Amino acid sequence: MAPTLVNVAFGVLIGLALLGAAFDRRSIALVALAAALPDLDAVASLVIEGATNALLHSLWLPAAVGVVLYWDTRYRETSWLAGRYGLYGVRVAWVALAAYLVAGVGVDLFRPSGVNLLYPVHDRFYAVVGGLLLSTHDGVVQSFLVFEGAPIPLSSPGTTADHHVATWVNPTPGTGIDRGVEREVRFVETGWQLVVVAAAAVAVAVRLREEGE
Repeated sequence: MAPTLVNVAFGVLIGLALLGAAFDRRSIALVALAAALPDLDAVASLVIEGATNALLHSLWLPAAVGVVLYWDTRYRETSWLAGRYGLYGVRVAWVALAAYLVAGVGVDLFRPSGVNLLYPVHDRFYAVVGGLLLSTHDGVVQSFLVFEGAPIPLSSPGTTADHHVATWVNPTPGTGIDRGVEREVRFVETGWQLVVVAAAAVAVAVRLREEGE
């Protein structure tokens, strides 16, 4: 998985783009929390084998929340969410859901470790790994779709039974706490990730300052 700090940075950028008039310290904090939430399945992996990038990275949870939000805000005669928190609450809820899905789950999908999108109904990790370039010799070259008789848009590194996503919480396969292994908390892994984190931090600081003026 991507470092949680990177997921949070992407979530903050989504919040800055979509919150609009609902932006404040509380709303951006909730959106950032939503982006980090999927990574908590690493803790669950201590008792559920293979839960990392599966339990909370599955699409079922955000899909269910999205259905409930849509029903409450679009079809109910009186929306509970709008009645309790107003349009502010409705906007924050939808943006938080977008941050969860895009920044929390989507960012990890585009990494070799992959995401178990339909867990536990269908136990299979999927990863979108490839490139797209324009060559003066070969034209458009892409490696996202691999043709082996039929197009395969996603590669699969395995299932919860044979694919382990290492984290500082549970770096080794299996369940339980292994006290004899090295644990590394990775804040950023590459230069571009550092740029994203720095950009998100500066952007939210500037926005908060503007809101305070």
